[in-house]
Amino acid sequence: MPSLIVEPLNTQHFIMDQDDRKRNKNIGKNFMCRLQCMFSHSSSSESRLSLEDTQQWSQSLERLLESKYGMATFRNFLKSEYSDENIEFWLTCEDYKKIKSSFRMSSRAKKIYEQFIKAESPKEINIDYHTREQIKRNVKTPTIHCFDDAQKIVYGLMERDSYPRFLRSDIYRTLLENLAAEATKG
Repeated sequence: MPSLIVEPLNTQHFIMDQDDRKRNKNIGKNFMCRLQCMFSHSSSSESRLSLEDTQQWSQSLERLLESKYGMATFRNFLKSEYSDENIEFWLTCEDYKKIKSSFRMSSRAKKIYEQFIKAESPKEINIDYHTREQIKRNVKTPTIHCFDDAQKIVYGLMERDSYPRFLRSDIYRTLLENLAAEATKG
């Protein structure tokens, strides 16, 4: 009698696995289409998502973030995990460093502090108390370097935690599989 119960469960599990694989392939194809549509304003072959570029994302977080498709894919992955505050903070700091006007820098520094640094802020990043307090002081007379320590901490967290998870994710693996299949077709 127990074998009768086990058999349908195994069959059902196999069907669910097949459904999951089909769904993942579709997710990968849909995601590739969305990525290419996001960046389709340029029609050159350089702007197309390639298998080679996508494979290079696994070499380092830096390589991933240098690629416009890599950045978009990583951000979508983090959003799907509800853990996008680190990449958002890191990107915000990169933009902040480009500010030339001291008035704009002061205003932007306060916004960054309120959004990411302050305890209980909407997108609070995971940094130690000492760094948080140092930034609180830095924001009073901001420079382009006032978030550097926190940015290094956040980059390290992404490199050790989010990035390896991304490389193991269905989003990345399916994207690679679909690009490899496209490459063999022609």
